[in-house]
Amino acid sequence: MHKDKIYCGFGYLFNRLFEKNYSYFRSMILVTGGTGLVGAHLLLHLIDHGEKVRAIYRSNASIEKTKSLFSIYKKEFLFDQIEWIQADITAVPSLEIAFQDIDIVYHCAALISFDPKDEDVLRKTNIEGTANIVNFCIDYQIQKLCFVSSIATLGDLLPHEKLITEETEWNPEKYHSDYAISKYGAEMEIWRGQQEGLEVIIVNPGVILGPGFREQGSGQLFTKVKKGLKFYTRGSTGFVAVFDVVRMAHQLMQSETKNERFTLISENMVFQDLFNSIADSFRVKRPSLHATPFLMQVLWRLDWFFANILQQKRKLSRATATASYSKNTYSNHKIKDHLKTEFIDIHQYIKEISTL
Repeated sequence: MHKDKIYCGFGYLFNRLFEKNYSYFRSMILVTGGTGLVGAHLLLHLIDHGEKVRAIYRSNASIEKTKSLFSIYKKEFLFDQIEWIQADITAVPSLEIAFQDIDIVYHCAALISFDPKDEDVLRKTNIEGTANIVNFCIDYQIQKLCFVSSIATLGDLLPHEKLITEETEWNPEKYHSDYAISKYGAEMEIWRGQQEGLEVIIVNPGVILGPGFREQGSGQLFTKVKKGLKFYTRGSTGFVAVFDVVRMAHQLMQSETKNERFTLISENMVFQDLFNSIADSFRVKRPSLHATPFLMQVLWRLDWFFANILQQKRKLSRATATASYSKNTYSNHKIKDHLKTEFIDIHQYIKEISTL
């Protein structure tokens, strides 16, 4: 009995000591792309769940975007818990310091562009940059790597198929945007790392919606509709709330799941319905003019002509024009079954983030 009391007392003291010094035992997490929509929300989510995080940045101005996001959620007090390291995923020497004492990596950094002129920089950032991250993960014996990819890499349906899943095969003979090709190449680097012993998770989100960052990505849709967008298209694709992306990525990384990919889609929506929902949330007029596939094909060619004459950046590329009327339907069954979870309703989410 006396020995049992001693053992119990020792166990109690050990548990108290462990709780008091828990921060020293937590894994150190590195987040790339922490100044973008997904990365910034991921940082907030991880810190909110007691994780120790380090994020890389390229300029002080970019850090302010993340800080502003924390302010939107009224959680500025958590921002100072981020350890920032200046680095670039395409500059190998700068990553040396970033990977010191890291256990877990979330690779969110990527260039999103549908301008054909950006083909080289897309490949360098998305493919070579990802290869660098994979190499460092292997060299530093990282426990697990999560790569935030895109539904653009999921493949192409055969005539008899209706839903695009994680198993849908990529058809190299079909047209793909330079962005999609670069993300597909990045995934090949992730699987190469897996073959070399690295544990990986790939998530393939649809069009990611979230507050802040209204000057880039899907945020531009909110800005354009609020300013009075007049045209709509009837193409469709998958959409997902950024909250679901970071929540599910975190759950997958905490689980024993490894070397798998998951499509993150809340809902397949027609662009017209999306624009209407955004317009209603801002209480502005809905887009009322249908931009037909023929019109979109004409417009992207005109945009190409004037962009070359005036030497300016493209506003409408072949890729974005084609996507505007393409009808793709994605399955989210795998992630829902795996995590036993549901997604946020997109229409309700649009109402919520429009007020932020």
